[in-house]
Amino acid sequence: MRFTDAATLSLQSLASQRIRSFLTALGIAVGIAAVVLLTSLGEGIHRFVLSEFTQFGTNLIGITPGKISTTGISGAVISNVRPLSIDDALALSHLPRVVATVPVVQGNAAVQYERRSRRTYVFGVSAAAPKVWQMAVTQGRFLPEDDPRTARAFAVLGSKVKMELFGSNNPLGRRMRIGGERYRVVGVMESKGQMLGFDLDDAVYIPAIRAMSMFNRDSLMEIDLLYAAGSKSEDVARRARDLLIARHGSEDFSIVTQDQMLEVLGSVLRVLTIAVGALGGISLLVGGVGILTIMTIAVRERTSEIGLLRALGAGRRQIMALFIGEAIALAGIGGLAGLTLGAGGAWLLGKAVPALPTHTTWTYIFFAETLAAAIGLLAGVLPALHAARLDPIEALRAE
Repeated sequence: MRFTDAATLSLQSLASQRIRSFLTALGIAVGIAAVVLLTSLGEGIHRFVLSEFTQFGTNLIGITPGKISTTGISGAVISNVRPLSIDDALALSHLPRVVATVPVVQGNAAVQYERRSRRTYVFGVSAAAPKVWQMAVTQGRFLPEDDPRTARAFAVLGSKVKMELFGSNNPLGRRMRIGGERYRVVGVMESKGQMLGFDLDDAVYIPAIRAMSMFNRDSLMEIDLLYAAGSKSEDVARRARDLLIARHGSEDFSIVTQDQMLEVLGSVLRVLTIAVGALGGISLLVGGVGILTIMTIAVRERTSEIGLLRALGAGRRQIMALFIGEAIALAGIGGLAGLTLGAGGAWLLGKAVPALPTHTTWTYIFFAETLAAAIGLLAGVLPALHAARLDPIEALRAE
């Protein structure tokens, strides 16, 4: 039997049972569509979260007080952890390859101008914050280059705070209250949008030393360090660690590079994408069971046809190939339909709900289509083996 004859016979067999073939292919299509749609959602969220974390740049190192890794020292030993200070931030800024550092203190306080007031986020930072965090001032200027230990009471407003308190009026030079203390407005930040649900525009920026006093803190919450492009984050982190150990007497702080954060975050999100794709794969398995069932029924219904083919000289391998080809054809047709439904659904979902990012990746599409073909092959093997083993004479007698 020639290949073209076998292919024609397989397609004719599928066409003769249109409803049954359609329902079987539909099971595979639903499974493929589920895999493509869910992995598109997972990959979209993956990319969205990574872009949110990198909008402040990738050459960042975060230093926080306290050691987060486990050591062998007994918990009964009295802690001698020293707080991170503004002097630490100044010392770190003089390290080789370090562009700038930002001491960070963050809290929530009431802000007021005349009769308008609201609560918002308050960031205590230094004049280097726009450079380190890749932010821009749209009106006025950022905090001046004062001595960070005796900084003046100046404030820079986020764009949303400016609109809520001042509307269309120019806020520059106006005095307002932040946490009950008087500050002079010197600038307004360019709109930055949201990061993981946190509105960066609904914030005010004041000197770190004043934020520490406002929130009654004796330590910075974090020191963000920007290093020069082309430098190795491990080398800069090692120099920062050595400097702080020399200043504190022990490693009572934690250093995390942006590369480490992105690596951990990326691995977690990849697992999430694979997990949701596996959920869609369950539908593929259900479709595979449907193909197995349909092909088993087809073998029983076409016993006499199998006997005639054997009597005309068709070998067992040709009979096997015939039924396996039908199973693969069903899986292939269902796979293409599912790919169209899944990719189209992901595109429509991204257009209808812009806040819900989607991204269809060819790797997952290839995996889904390969899995569909494999399921069709496996589901067709057992019925094909049964068909190939039929005795030609007994098959011809069957009704």
